Amino acid sequence: MRYFLDTEFNGFGGALIAIALVPEDDGRAPFYGAVECHDPTPWVAEHIIPLLDVEQLTRRHLADQFADYLNDDPEPVLVADWPEDIAHAARLLVIGPGLMKPVRNIHFDLVDAELVSSGEGSAVPHNAYHDALRLRADVLAYEKRMAT
Repeated sequence: MRYFLDTEFNGFGGALIAIALVPEDDGRAPFYGAVECHDPTPWVAEHIIPLLDVEQLTRRHLADQFADYLNDDPEPVLVADWPEDIAHAARLLVIGPGLMKPVRNIHFDLVDAELVSSGEGSAVPHNAYHDALRLRADVLAYEKRMAT
């Protein structure tokens, strides 16, 4: 199944703060989690942290929940519109030197945000969950337009 991915992170190239996966299938619950951010940049402290509406977990706990969420899918496809989102999702599966969470056959699909964007913004910009919902809507609308 495809899952639309978005992350929030602590400035350019910074540590992961929040991650969301919104499944293509409405019958499956989304995943949304946040990791503790002890030293946010001023912009992140003002625009990201206040929008986290979930408890901030340790990175290890978030990695466990993320992997558990994906484990039931034999071939998950994570769709993102920004390379750093994919990098953060992949890094979250790494739990130590030579060790990773047992999520196999995972695929990543980087879509061109300019092609799929509906021009509508996220309901809550800079919130990974709401941005992932927007990405799903945009990609599905784009695919529908291309099918006709």
